[in-house]
Amino acid sequence: MDNKENQDLIKLFTKLRVTDVRDGMDWMGYHHYGSVDYSIRPLFRPETSVIGVARTARYIPYEGPVPALPPDEYRKWVNMYYTEICNDPWSKDIQIGDFICLDVAGIDVGLLGSNNTLHCKKAGAVGFLTNGGGIRDTDEVILQKIHVWSRFISQPMDQARIRFIEKDIPIAIGGVAVYPGDVVVGDGDGVIIVPRKIAKDVAKYAWQEASADKKSRKQLYIDLGMPLDDTVE
Repeated sequence: MDNKENQDLIKLFTKLRVTDVRDGMDWMGYHHYGSVDYSIRPLFRPETSVIGVARTARYIPYEGPVPALPPDEYRKWVNMYYTEICNDPWSKDIQIGDFICLDVAGIDVGLLGSNNTLHCKKAGAVGFLTNGGGIRDTDEVILQKIHVWSRFISQPMDQARIRFIEKDIPIAIGGVAVYPGDVVVGDGDGVIIVPRKIAKDVAKYAWQEASADKKSRKQLYIDLGMPLDDTVE
């Protein structure tokens, strides 16, 4: 994907809320598409607003068996596991503005944690979306302001639980198809996926609705003697 084109798309959606984008999708006739299931929630609030471009990968459950090994030998097996079975080649491709979308088949596993998400943030990732747990070390993740939307929080490590399958392919999260390059918008109201082919038009109508809302609320702020903030300016 061309990163300049990605950045241009992201700029079109900057400061739009999930609800504004939902309205823009409705204007384009996508009333029943795009909104990720409400069970997938942000790890923390407030300051959860993130806009990016989807970078996708898919994992499935590990079939086993798990070898019965003493701890020293188990360490060798774990090293093999992370090298050959549960790796993350998608993380080597990250560009600025990528929103990492991971289909983890609903598995209770900490594929994401305080260390690898920070590496991804350093590479330019702006957020993470999963359809299972997929996130652990959450106190540190919150402290580091890593934006994650997931179904639940996980404790377990990856080994003997999950296997990498493929990257840069269409996946499904929360009842929505996510294609590489789609626009992903997340905030406290959840996540919405905007198909790349209609993204510019969706942004146009989203801003139409957002501008009307800002204008109306700004007048109400004035009437109520409330100090203006960046949600109405």
